Amino acid sequence: MMPDHCKDVSFREVEFELTMENITAMAEGKSAYTRTEFMVLKNGNNVAVVRVLKRPGKELFRPITSIEVISLPKDTVYIKDERVDVLNVSELAELVKENGGLTVVVSGMFNHVSFLHADELLTLRVVDVVPPTPSKLSVLVRKAMSSGLVELPIIIEQVDIDLNQKEGLVKTDAVMFPCRASGLFSSKRIYYLDETPAVEGDVTLIGCDLSRRIFRSVYGRDAPCIDICPKNLVVDDGTPTMIKCCKVKEGHEISGNIASVPWGATVQDVAGGVRALFER
Repeated sequence: MMPDHCKDVSFREVEFELTMENITAMAEGKSAYTRTEFMVLKNGNNVAVVRVLKRPGKELFRPITSIEVISLPKDTVYIKDERVDVLNVSELAELVKENGGLTVVVSGMFNHVSFLHADELLTLRVVDVVPPTPSKLSVLVRKAMSSGLVELPIIIEQVDIDLNQKEGLVKTDAVMFPCRASGLFSSKRIYYLDETPAVEGDVTLIGCDLSRRIFRSVYGRDAPCIDICPKNLVVDDGTPTMIKCCKVKEGHEISGNIASVPWGATVQDVAGGVRALFER
């Protein structure tokens, strides 16, 4: 449970002990602002979260008809961190995980206050090639979360396919990567497939099926190849997973619990894939 907007949350510092009885008594005979759907009550280090129900009407302030206590201090943690966007469900989900599943109340950017009470956190595995680091797909997923295009309490589990680790498996004197990337290194002679260089001697290609086909087309022969295709390396173990695939031209494709987006995916492509994984 999370408010649609921090504008729906009334934050109040109170002097009474935050018990069910005291909170109920506090609301009796009181009115609340028309937009108020929730109250965060704070007494020292103790915090409680309450849902507010009001009499129907168009007045700016309407009588409170009942309340529902969502969490009491023993189940609630208060966090003040101006780096946190309280409208970003995924950011708050990370805080819930860090705090053992407690309801988190956050005073974040611009002193805006909101909360997340999550019965269940969702896991999204993001598999991509590095370097560069962080991977492009993990950045796009986080942008999709922060943009409001995905409003789910998702925890991102990042899995990297490290080209430098793959390079350690090369037996030839030269290695060929698909393209240049910041952070790539090797003590061997390095070539880059997209530059179609003249190749001397034996070389091992680190790439995917498309890389193999391009190599064969350019050089008229095959080379030993270390596969880095996420589609070939990822096993569908039931965990919702997102990968990039050069065979996907636009949007996304779903196969079991795996969403594939184009190699040149946009934030919109990624958001659509995430929603498709979790909203089936």
